Amino acid sequence: MKTFKMISVGILVDDKIQDFPLVDGIIINQENSHRMWILELFIDKEHLQLFEGWKESGELLEARVVISYPENEPAGFRVAVDTVQQIGDNISVLLKGRLKRARTQYAEHLLEELITEGLSGEELLRRFESDMRERPRLKKDREEAKES
Repeated sequence: MKTFKMISVGILVDDKIQDFPLVDGIIINQENSHRMWILELFIDKEHLQLFEGWKESGELLEARVVISYPENEPAGFRVAVDTVQQIGDNISVLLKGRLKRARTQYAEHLLEELITEGLSGEELLRRFESDMRERPRLKKDREEAKES
């Protein structure tokens, strides 16, 4: 097994990434034949009902996780909520699932999408810089999610 520091986590909610500010977080590659990962989030208890609801429904969630260093590109995971436990003013949430295909060309795909939308010049530059910071879900990824 390998353990990594989780820097940030966002979960797709209503076709938008909702960030969950971490008090702390780790991610564990179980390195087993099922290629399973465990994500442990330690977050504010204000999110308790949301995660409890996802746990009860068994819904598969799309998570985007920045691992080890803030400048790393987010890794995509398909996870389910396994455990939610309140600890003081926070909750510990265990998510279990699999790493989605590697996404190492986010910038290239974003730029291609913006050009396809007809953006150019200063408008293209502003939108590219903004979207690189906010990392919206790409059209290509939305289409793949609908197919699966």
